[in-house]
Amino acid sequence: MQLAPLRIEGFDFGRLIGPDGEPAAAELFAARRDALLAALDETTPDAVITELFPLGRRGLAAEFLALVEAARASEPRPLILSSVRDILVAPDRPSKVDEAHERIAALYDAVLVHGDPALVPLDASWPVDARLADKLRYTGYVDEGGVQPVTAERKGILVAAGSSAAGLGLFRAAVEAARLRPDLGWRLLVGHGIPDETLATLSGSLPPGTVMRARPDYRALLAQASVSVSQCGYNTAVDLLVTDTPAVLVPFEAGRETEQRLRAERLAALSRARIVPEEELSAKALLAAIIGLGGPALAGQAIALDGGARTVAIVQAMHRETLFDRLRTALDRAARDGRAVCLWWRDDDAVAATPALDRLLSLADGRPLLIAAIPAGIEPSLGQRLARAQNVSVAVHGLGHDNHAPSGEKPAEFGPRRDRSRLREEARRALDLARGALPASLLLPVFVPPWNRMDAAFAAELAGLGYFGLSAAGGAPVPGLARADATLDVIDWRGTRSLRDPASLIAALAAHAETGAGTTLGLLTHHLAHDEAVWDFLEKVLPVLDHPAIRWCDPRDLFLEAVDATGTAPISPPAEWPRAG
Repeated sequence: MQLAPLRIEGFDFGRLIGPDGEPAAAELFAARRDALLAALDETTPDAVITELFPLGRRGLAAEFLALVEAARASEPRPLILSSVRDILVAPDRPSKVDEAHERIAALYDAVLVHGDPALVPLDASWPVDARLADKLRYTGYVDEGGVQPVTAERKGILVAAGSSAAGLGLFRAAVEAARLRPDLGWRLLVGHGIPDETLATLSGSLPPGTVMRARPDYRALLAQASVSVSQCGYNTAVDLLVTDTPAVLVPFEAGRETEQRLRAERLAALSRARIVPEEELSAKALLAAIIGLGGPALAGQAIALDGGARTVAIVQAMHRETLFDRLRTALDRAARDGRAVCLWWRDDDAVAATPALDRLLSLADGRPLLIAAIPAGIEPSLGQRLARAQNVSVAVHGLGHDNHAPSGEKPAEFGPRRDRSRLREEARRALDLARGALPASLLLPVFVPPWNRMDAAFAAELAGLGYFGLSAAGGAPVPGLARADATLDVIDWRGTRSLRDPASLIAALAAHAETGAGTTLGLLTHHLAHDEAVWDFLEKVLPVLDHPAIRWCDPRDLFLEAVDATGTAPISPPAEWPRAG
């Protein structure tokens, strides 16, 4: 959403100009503020990130503060983050620094610094005190240029002269240097802010193809050059770090600008970069710096350049922790109200002892767990491993987990399109196989249909085949069976096949804590299909669920009492079926 634009003239940052060229009026600021607040209300974001403010952009403090304060008053409250580059311009008065730090401490969850302290720590340009230090999160440099193969044999001097007045000065000096030493091989890229006539006048005596307008393949040209000559803005520094090109830097220093000079000094201290100050800029000075280049390569400095991905990861992790806080609050409230929050856990598709199964059992750490095993695939190692585990039971997960659904339909092994007698035969055989492969103390005669799908009419026949329970992903009660479904699946099967949106998972747990009195929520995992994102989520959420309000239900209790065809009278379970505890 584009707000009504504002700009400055020269270096007068205290005088903002509106779209009409006149000083911005109160009505314009009010319209921008109202638009921000409307966007906040419409989007209900997970995070609000303000660029530079409150460590800069003091002239727009009123609208930034209106947005941040409205966000803090929202329910649920989004994360409030500030986003800054690697180097800041400190205010001219300590009182302004103190004001910025007070706002960070009172209003913000973190400050994202898009740099690497190995190159430039924030305190190199800004006074960092305890209030700010605890909030800093370094992301690494944000590289939007992509990977660029470096040419084995570099040659030539690549000059990038921008569109500003400083760029024109650099362009003039580079043109004269190219006339003095044409043998070095020059290519000058000039921004579109420099008029064509100026370009033609200054470069007319140079060979054709030496001077050209700025190009989108700048990084590819940089990777082929033996030396780069440029200013030292943020993106230029990233380009040099990625391509490891020796550089002569002419940092922009007009007004109170110190950012480029500090960044250039840090690069010069770590690389083959040399600095030519603006006040000393000349053709001879450029040539002397180019010829004098040397030293270690940039690539050996291991500066973080994955700031885009790391920023996302940091925000996601902070958001998840915020969600955990909300879950803790819901559980605390349930404990105060004397409400038990009932959970149970089912894991599907086991066939053998595997490292993934070991990891699952380690995570469970004695919490009751029902493992749905595929009878036709059970190996001896599965029973042997589970016999050593605590509070583990095993259910019957279909027969072979084979898809018999017609093409174009959702997969199912016990679906409505198959012959009923065949279903009965396979369900009976599945239970027999499970009984033969597993210790009686582990097995529960509970049927778990693969893909959580089965013919609803056939489900009523399971009790007559020796089953006492049914577990899927939701459905109507079945006469003769105890039913407990696992509806909170942690995997996004229809999308990434990795972790489902953690916000939705935690929100479901919090909602159950708030409104699920008298019901049991089933957690569903698939240990053989977990990637690190799924494992990481489980490792973080399970300790949160070790809360006084949580009651982990043992599957042997959930399915202990089946019911007869009337749906009311209990049927005694088999004698070898031990009760939990």
